[in-house]
Amino acid sequence: MKKAISPGALLSPVPAVLVSCGTMERPNLLTIAWAGTVCTRPPMVSISIRPERYSYPLIKESGEFVLNLPTTRIVRAVDLCGVKSGKDGDKFALSGLHPAPAAGVSAPAMEECPVSFSCKVRQIIPLGSHDLFLAEIVAIEAEEGLFDEKGRLALEKAGLFAYAHGEYFSLGDKIGSFGFSVRKKPLPKSPKKSAGRAPAPKPRRPRKNTSKKGSHRP
Repeated sequence: MKKAISPGALLSPVPAVLVSCGTMERPNLLTIAWAGTVCTRPPMVSISIRPERYSYPLIKESGEFVLNLPTTRIVRAVDLCGVKSGKDGDKFALSGLHPAPAAGVSAPAMEECPVSFSCKVRQIIPLGSHDLFLAEIVAIEAEEGLFDEKGRLALEKAGLFAYAHGEYFSLGDKIGSFGFSVRKKPLPKSPKKSAGRAPAPKPRRPRKNTSKKGSHRP
């Protein structure tokens, strides 16, 4: 039986991402768990930010940011960038992370993150406690080591993690792939026939001895 609780933003798990903004000369970092994919053509993402956050005016005025996918190796830095404010100092220096030039935007990317999405804001929607930034992805950069032999981006190799109700979790075992529930199973392979040869005759079964002579029956 389910128990009713007060409505709240408890959707879980969600990605924990590092949003970098500002410029290479004056960069800033913001940890966001409320981010998502919203459109394919054009490719777009969303992030929700409180107007009082230090990064809010930086992103609103420049119209640019970079969404970086962090790994479990820097989870402590990710958490730090979520609880500390850029008003109090350089969060790159505080966390030990490093800015790097990003393709297509003036905002920096993150050197320690294996995948970065350069984004340009297309719309800002005030919702209440947060404003929703809808942004178009104008460029994506990924580490070469994440591509397999066929050129596919294998994000399962990146060591990403998720955020669920105030806690961070590394991703577990693969339990399926998109479409596997309706995918047809491969047909069993039929044995190959030898060309130009007739099939070998089946061996005959030996006849039962129906003679009473030598019988072991009582």
